[in-house]
Amino acid sequence: MTSEATSRHEGRSAARLGALQALYQLEITGNTPEDVIKEFIDHRFGRDIGETGGALEQDQEFFADIVHGVLKHQTEIDRSIARALATGWTLARIDSILRALMRAATYELVARKDVPAKVVLDEYVELSRDFFDGEEPSFVNAVLDRMAREKRAAEFGLPAPSGTLEF
Repeated sequence: MTSEATSRHEGRSAARLGALQALYQLEITGNTPEDVIKEFIDHRFGRDIGETGGALEQDQEFFADIVHGVLKHQTEIDRSIARALATGWTLARIDSILRALMRAATYELVARKDVPAKVVLDEYVELSRDFFDGEEPSFVNAVLDRMAREKRAAEFGLPAPSGTLEF
């Protein structure tokens, strides 16, 4: 991987972590999305766009896109997650961090076709490992794999199901 590609990968990984944390914060505090996004960009990304140039700005745009996209399409996203869960599981039963993580991943699977499905799965399973030591990463992998095979069937060499969610 070139240094530019590595930098972009690291930036997008940081944007995903920030989006996960922002979505969690929004669910817990009820603050406005604009306030939370501004807080993350101003204080948690830790750098000034003017000093670092375009890569950081793209990371911040990616972060904001995930947060805004999840909030705009949350009902459809939650329905998709609920359908991918095993029988007996509900979205309300899932830990709030996992809910935020799966919402962000689902948004990327549906709306960010510029990101390969396998990258989305790898990134969010890895994020789940950052927060959980138990069975949660395997749970995340199973749910996201099920959704990815539905939402991005062609990437897995599968026929596209009818009625696939699009934003």
